[in-house]
Amino acid sequence: MWCVADGVGGWRDYGVDPSQFSGTLMKTCERLVKEGRFIPSNPVGVLTKSYYELLQNKVPLLGSSTACIVVLDRHSHQLHTANLGDSGFLVVRRGEVVHRSDEQQHYFNTPFQLSIAPPGAEGAVLSDSPDAADSSSFDVQLGDIILTATDGLFDNMPDYMILQELKKLKNTNYESIQQTARSIAEQAHVLAYDPTYMSPFAQFACDNGLNVRGGKPDDITVLLSIVAEYTD
Repeated sequence: MWCVADGVGGWRDYGVDPSQFSGTLMKTCERLVKEGRFIPSNPVGVLTKSYYELLQNKVPLLGSSTACIVVLDRHSHQLHTANLGDSGFLVVRRGEVVHRSDEQQHYFNTPFQLSIAPPGAEGAVLSDSPDAADSSSFDVQLGDIILTATDGLFDNMPDYMILQELKKLKNTNYESIQQTARSIAEQAHVLAYDPTYMSPFAQFACDNGLNVRGGKPDDITVLLSIVAEYTD
């Protein structure tokens, strides 16, 4: 199982570190998995348990976050996923995207998100239920590449650019996979600060009636995995 979460940056305006909520959410998911308190075919379940544990926690925590959880069941060869918001994943087979997450937006640049609001302000902060996460199951094959990332990647690199980088992956050893993931993230970072580039984010903005050009500076996290034969 692997997952990414992206803290909503608007909390900085209130003196809140956006990474605190997303980081704590992911650490809680990790602990529940290590304790065996999850069902591989139900990643929404571990997201729900983690979120409600944070809501009930007596340690003060504020913020909002998107989340994407991917579970590979090595026995059934199935990929089980849960995606809330605009982080997401791609499954690439022989150079083509064969399965992907659906982005969830309330309206332009406002993704679905889990939130913990200050006492008394619950109704004023956008917050979705973890049950609203888009879930799917997909049969994978040996050699399939699974890319999981925050929206900082998808807002700055269209599919064809990502696929061009993945074609450079010739070996399935850890170093090659790590180098390719880093290369994709670094290219997205460069494009994010190019004021003349018509990024996917800028195109989406134009589709919503906004005159926008350039990349979108943002946090960028890229996880890369390849389906391989399991050996004890």
